[in-house]
Amino acid sequence: MKKVYTNEALVKRNSRIARITMLGGLLVLAAGMFISFQMPDQFALSLGALLFGFVLSQIGIYFTNRWGRRPRLDELLNQGLKGLDERFKLYHYLKPASHILVGPAGVWVLVPYYQRGTIRYSNGRWRQVGGGLFRTYMKIFAQEGIGRPDLEIAAEIEGLKSYLQSKLPEGEVPPVYGALVFTHPDAIIDIDPEENPPAETVHLSKLKDMIRKRAKEKALSMEKALTIQDAIEEAIV
Repeated sequence: MKKVYTNEALVKRNSRIARITMLGGLLVLAAGMFISFQMPDQFALSLGALLFGFVLSQIGIYFTNRWGRRPRLDELLNQGLKGLDERFKLYHYLKPASHILVGPAGVWVLVPYYQRGTIRYSNGRWRQVGGGLFRTYMKIFAQEGIGRPDLEIAAEIEGLKSYLQSKLPEGEVPPVYGALVFTHPDAIIDIDPEENPPAETVHLSKLKDMIRKRAKEKALSMEKALTIQDAIEEAIV
């Protein structure tokens, strides 16, 4: 790939937040446990510390999953797309959307997830299944639930569309596609072919092949790709 742009200042700041909130959450939880055992008459104080520590640790999990773990989600996307030719450009953590790929395959918003287990989509709902008690533990203490990927990617796509509409002449904004990318080695995508998820849903190991296939099927002219790339790069400070 010719160029990868990453907002390193944002990564550095959020990595620091991840460390502080995770450590702070653990310390507050430990303080709450200490109070509950050593000062049983201070139940309200103990409960408050435990609740605050739990909330703080959840914030830490959110930031750690995105910016504290190595390789980070942006680095995993870089690895998954390694080998695309110089016509493609990949942008991480810029203003329009978190992860954007622009090239012959078109304009793509990529939303990565690090969830393990089997990922299913049925009747408009997402589910993460498998793993038993271990998965339940991970969701509470170390890993986020799958949430609503449909809402997240819709917001990312709309954000990029709005940005491009503000930069390009009317009618010049090409379609913006979206892909939900599951990056965990143990993630399994199990979606019935008859289902119609709101975006392409792929494992990281198959992302590059999907992009190459779309480049052959719905190629974006390099003139328009360069125009889009220039518009996005205006957000780089």
